[in-house]
Amino acid sequence: MLISLDHLQEKIEVGELLTVVVVKAANVVSDIRENIRNLTGGRMEHYEKLIQDGVDTALENLEKKAKERGYDGVIGVKISNPMVVTGGAEIIVYGNGFKKVTVQGE
Repeated sequence: MLISLDHLQEKIEVGELLTVVVVKAANVVSDIRENIRNLTGGRMEHYEKLIQDGVDTALENLEKKAKERGYDGVIGVKISNPMVVTGGAEIIVYGNGFKKVTVQGE
């Protein structure tokens, strides 16, 4: 299944807007450690991993939703600004489902 940021050159029928929201819980101990790191500076690797896992999960869920609704893929995919919220991370992913159009005689 194709998940694309851009529109396709081939003939397609654009379908409905598909949205997925994922909220991943943070580990409380790691959360405390990251807050300390925030004071001292440096990479917040726990939050980086938390957001990356959330984005990956959201894209997988978007693909699953598109398949369930009979689409060949999703175009115009956007990932909202993932946010670290109290105790977790929030990710919203959306795009339009599409079906490939078969033209007779081509």
